[in-house]
Amino acid sequence: MRHTIRNLMLSALFVVLIGSKASAQGMPVYDNTNFISFVKSLLESGKQTANLMKTVKFLKTQKENIDKVNNVIKQLQAVRELARNNQRLYDVVQDDLREILNSPFIKPGEVTRISDSFDAILQNSMAGMEYIDQILSSDNLKMTDAERAEVLKEKELESKEMVAEIEAKTRRYREIIQFREMQHKINNRETNY
Repeated sequence: MRHTIRNLMLSALFVVLIGSKASAQGMPVYDNTNFISFVKSLLESGKQTANLMKTVKFLKTQKENIDKVNNVIKQLQAVRELARNNQRLYDVVQDDLREILNSPFIKPGEVTRISDSFDAILQNSMAGMEYIDQILSSDNLKMTDAERAEVLKEKELESKEMVAEIEAKTRRYREIIQFREMQHKINNRETNY
């Protein structure tokens, strides 16, 4: 049923189109002022598009520059934090280690072990700083600024861990000294029975 209705409609349309005379009104008329305005509009759009392309290119360049500056700032912040952490390490070693080693409650055999443990942390810190110096000053390690910033952040975390480790060791040795001092007082007290 559908098929026959469609065929009837198509045949009716065909008869109507064939039956009418094909005639035109004549030559088309062009308005020159509208045509000139249209061409001017097209030229102006082309100029605007060219300017937009230049602007996009400029903005891309500026974005890359901002990213470079941002990476350099991250590197500087990481280096500053590394320097602070290393300074804290050296301050702890200079002041606290001297105090621990000069304590009468540290046994002679422990002095070497304590010194070696603190020295190992300082050597690790120095090796990290030398590696950072190579990263920042050498172009042999072909790294982008983002990769450098990432490595510096890793080293910053390592230095924070070293600071935490050296502070924990210092706290532990101070607790040992306090315990031994208290033990000494208890063992050497006078009894008044």
